Amino acid sequence: MPTDPDPADPAEHPRHAWFRELLARATTGAPPLPTAVAHPCDAHALGAAVEAAAAGLIVPILVGPETRILRAAAEGGHDIAPFRLVPAPHSHAAAAAAVALVRAGEASLLMKGSLHTDELLHEVLDATTGLRTERRISHVYLMDVPTYPRPLLITDAAVNIAPDLETKRDIVQNAIDLARAMGIATPRVAILSAVETVNPRLQSTIDAAALCKMADRGQITGGLLDGPLAFDNAISPEAATEKGIVSAVAGRADILVVPDLEAGNMLAKQLTFLARADAAGVVVGARVPVILTSRADSERTRIASCAVAVLLARAAAALRVSSPPAS
Repeated sequence: MPTDPDPADPAEHPRHAWFRELLARATTGAPPLPTAVAHPCDAHALGAAVEAAAAGLIVPILVGPETRILRAAAEGGHDIAPFRLVPAPHSHAAAAAAVALVRAGEASLLMKGSLHTDELLHEVLDATTGLRTERRISHVYLMDVPTYPRPLLITDAAVNIAPDLETKRDIVQNAIDLARAMGIATPRVAILSAVETVNPRLQSTIDAAALCKMADRGQITGGLLDGPLAFDNAISPEAATEKGIVSAVAGRADILVVPDLEAGNMLAKQLTFLARADAAGVVVGARVPVILTSRADSERTRIASCAVAVLLARAAAALRVSSPPAS
């Protein structure tokens, strides 16, 4: 992945260069991953799976009402003859069946079709039949911001509404693991607040300080943490210098950890609609990555979501092979 190009020189960070590198990493040297696609019953949702298959990322297993899936394929002009179709009568049953395919080892990834995200995650989080791990799940936006010289990860803006410190620890670790799977060897993690100093009346600053100390003590691994940092200090070297902040993270963050879902959602959408950023998304912390796409996504961001999920799944598989359970 690009490391530290000069943000003043447009030639140093061409638009979408990181996406091309990401796709190359995900499609080189390994076969596409079988992916359970839950309820792909409109042309858009089905098209996302077909596009990812054409890119060499996934082998879709289409789970849902057969008649509706075939109708969506006809409406979108998609050839789904090569793909397995698992009948399920409705969206809830499709979510459950897709999760069951993952549990049975028949699918390595889970992908959202045209059902509500909450409906799919309800099945993922089921204590008996779901895909829970010791980690809390969290969502990560992968932002391609035209004015920023590297990919920017924002978390959590879609799953955890008001995370406590323990949940934030998992949110941070999930994002670090994802960034490392993307090829960022030591991601720089900025814990955001409204200010860059610890204020007992502002809980987000207390949490930021605690998270940094947790990293010092090995409770969070694989990244460089700093916080609290205001947004400008996290992404602008000039702003960090003006405030006198000496930090390996300030001004060069790869990951922005927001205080709560509202802040994250507003930040991601501001970058999307005001800065014309592309935003892909994936849910992490479950047994397998969960690919989330929306109707507003471009083909590029849908493919990016799948590419990152593929890289993360492969990294997790490689870790399991290198660290087998003790007998």
